[in-house]
Amino acid sequence: MDFEEYLREDEAKFSNFDEYLRVSEPHTRERASAWKTAIGLQAVDGLHVSEYLKETALRHIEGEISIDDARDLVCGYYQTRTARLPDEAEAQEADKVAVNITKLLSEKSFSFSVPGFIATHRRIFEGVFDHAGTLRPFDITKKEWVLRGDTVLYVSCEELVRTLEYDIVQERKFSYAGLNMNETIIHLAKFVSGLWQIHPFCEGNTRTTAIFIIKYLCSIGFEADNTLFERHSWYFRNALVRANYRNVKKGITPNFEFLIRFFRNLLVGEKNELRNRHLLINAPVEWGTPITSPASPATSSPSTCPASFESSPTSCAVTPPATSPVSSKNAPASSSAAWGGLSENVRRFVLATGTNALSVKEVMAAVGLKDRKNFIEYTLSPALKSGVAVPLYPDKPHHPRQKYRLTVKGLALFNENKTSEN
Repeated sequence: MDFEEYLREDEAKFSNFDEYLRVSEPHTRERASAWKTAIGLQAVDGLHVSEYLKETALRHIEGEISIDDARDLVCGYYQTRTARLPDEAEAQEADKVAVNITKLLSEKSFSFSVPGFIATHRRIFEGVFDHAGTLRPFDITKKEWVLRGDTVLYVSCEELVRTLEYDIVQERKFSYAGLNMNETIIHLAKFVSGLWQIHPFCEGNTRTTAIFIIKYLCSIGFEADNTLFERHSWYFRNALVRANYRNVKKGITPNFEFLIRFFRNLLVGEKNELRNRHLLINAPVEWGTPITSPASPATSSPSTCPASFESSPTSCAVTPPATSPVSSKNAPASSSAAWGGLSENVRRFVLATGTNALSVKEVMAAVGLKDRKNFIEYTLSPALKSGVAVPLYPDKPHHPRQKYRLTVKGLALFNENKTSEN
């Protein structure tokens, strides 16, 4: 049984929650919505809450107990148990996290800041992880089903605070004035995917990002149907993965289409089909393709990015050609003519970079240089001026995630060198 089948079978268990959403008073509906969101989000890590948690949730929804009472009951339930059932550790995590999330969602206060983001993680996983609210001290990789075992490249542990600060400050400065809903959704998808890609914690990054974004959307006036996170939390995570995955060798670039579909359903009530199998890299043909909502014309979820996002490292990039139109198989790799008169330093830069996007530190290591000032003056600057390389953030030279990639011209020279060597 795949995860989507599990969710369909599990829907009956939430029938009481749905009833509260349809016919109850506003404050009761809010509590039911918060619980559905909190319980559903556990699916991003393959966790499922216990029946005891669901019974406790219903008591809170009906007003019989407060959210603090519910939290105390759940904590007490696991403290007094002597007999442990299989997978109870996972259920305990899911139960405690769900009640913590429900409490967070019920509060009107919110801090859109780096401390606020870190505090969100601490409050969600308080009593669950010893490292709740602590930034990871090491670099991470994660094998992803949707990437067939490959991983997204996450931010280095040394850059976590600086990158978080940059992304949140830039979003705080951003003005939505004059944007239509389509442009707004594209921008939000870009911001959320960038924030998630930082992955500042050892565990619980997707759940933290989801709650932080839900609170942020509410704080700036959006009325989102947060129960979408309940039924499609795993899709949400996989969409974030696809929005941050690049593999030039395999012809794969970051794809925001799936995340945009999610946000269109969330914010404007569309009914775009959200199936995890559609996100799988090189999915079997018989698995089909996503169906666009009738309420949304085909052009409403663009496959290309607007000009304002072209500087982003996750922009919709054109896959570089496998072979160069100006390739010359007869020219030797070291020939000045073959390299258009470029210096040896620039040639080494091209060969070291290839189809990758590398930081200054990474390129210097690849070419065996240690003097950053000389590297920038005699290698990087000439490479940029000659048009063989471009920065991922051309308008923000000091961006904490700044990297450099080859242009079509640079790739042509790189491919030509490979051809001549063969």
